[in-house]
Amino acid sequence: MTTATATQTRKFALGRYATVVTRVLTGLLFTTTGLNGFLMFMPAPDPSTMAPEGVAFTAALYATGYMLQLASGVQLLAGILLIIGRFVPLALALLAPMVVNIFLFHVFLEPSGTVMAVLVVAAEIGLAWAYRDKFRPMLKAA
Repeated sequence: MTTATATQTRKFALGRYATVVTRVLTGLLFTTTGLNGFLMFMPAPDPSTMAPEGVAFTAALYATGYMLQLASGVQLLAGILLIIGRFVPLALALLAPMVVNIFLFHVFLEPSGTVMAVLVVAAEIGLAWAYRDKFRPMLKAA
């Protein structure tokens, strides 16, 4: 094996390892937050420490009577799919609108969590790039 081939092989293995770690960590995050939506084992943020706009948005979601349960169910399902490594492109597609909303919520309504929101966006984009070949058929014109 030449030095160039060995270097290529190491880079490929490192990329696959980073993809698996990112996928599992993202899956754990969304599984935990999805479960929390149903079991409430993590304390809710104190409304007095949140921006009024963030409190109003969260209150509106609660007021629907279904939106937070729906979001929690999607997070739980997608998180489990990411952890077990099955239907990963489907999980990423399910999470994409949620990730956009998490990011925009923290950018415009509650800036305290912006760093975590950026990390979640980076993980989603990185995983989508790693699985880009699975998305190609979906993006072809009919």
